[in-house]
Amino acid sequence: MAEGCMMALRYGMVFFNLLFWLGGCGILGVGVWLSVTQGNFATLSSSLPSLSAANLLIAVGTIIMVIGCLGCVGAVKESRPLLLTVNLLNYLIFFSDPTIFLFLCSQIDHYAQRDLKKGLQLFGTEGNVGLTNAWMIVQTDFRCCGVTNHTDWFEVYNATRVPDSCCLEYSDNCGLDNPGTWWTAPCYERVKDWLNENLVALWIFALCTALTQILGLVFSMTMFCQSVKVETFYA
Repeated sequence: MAEGCMMALRYGMVFFNLLFWLGGCGILGVGVWLSVTQGNFATLSSSLPSLSAANLLIAVGTIIMVIGCLGCVGAVKESRPLLLTVNLLNYLIFFSDPTIFLFLCSQIDHYAQRDLKKGLQLFGTEGNVGLTNAWMIVQTDFRCCGVTNHTDWFEVYNATRVPDSCCLEYSDNCGLDNPGTWWTAPCYERVKDWLNENLVALWIFALCTALTQILGLVFSMTMFCQSVKVETFYA
């Protein structure tokens, strides 16, 4: 009976950790693709130039893959040290995720606009190709200009001028033309609106991730406790 229970727990834990590992592979793959094809175009902060969407995805994907791999090995080998390690790592991730999320939500509006405006000053400068490409892409795709409005660029150029990506119809040096030919919507608000429209997908992804983590925690802890009972019984 005990052996059958352990086998069921082992297969269950291997299955959920395999899902966890595959999810990590997917996140890592997206991060690598983004890094290779776009370089650092998705730079998020001028004060932390190494912090980009690609780097974040690579880091998160790698961590998830390592935990998933440890969980599978621990289940197959019935290794209590590995099971305990996976348990602790899952607890750490599970309880830190909402804390980080709530902190970011409370701070993002306060700091994001200020930091993004600082980033404008680096637009087009040497060594900031990623940030420059990011603004070009965002302004073109979201049909917006500047952080709060198109006049943000006036301080960057010290003139009544905007990047060509702000133009309603793109052409070389169109940013020197009449302001009536530029996008006027603020990029910060446009991106926030887009995120709000996609909150359902984000919440579904977050709930699926949380459910996988909870099931992984249940299986790993149950298997750990069961292995201790079996060892005590046969001792």
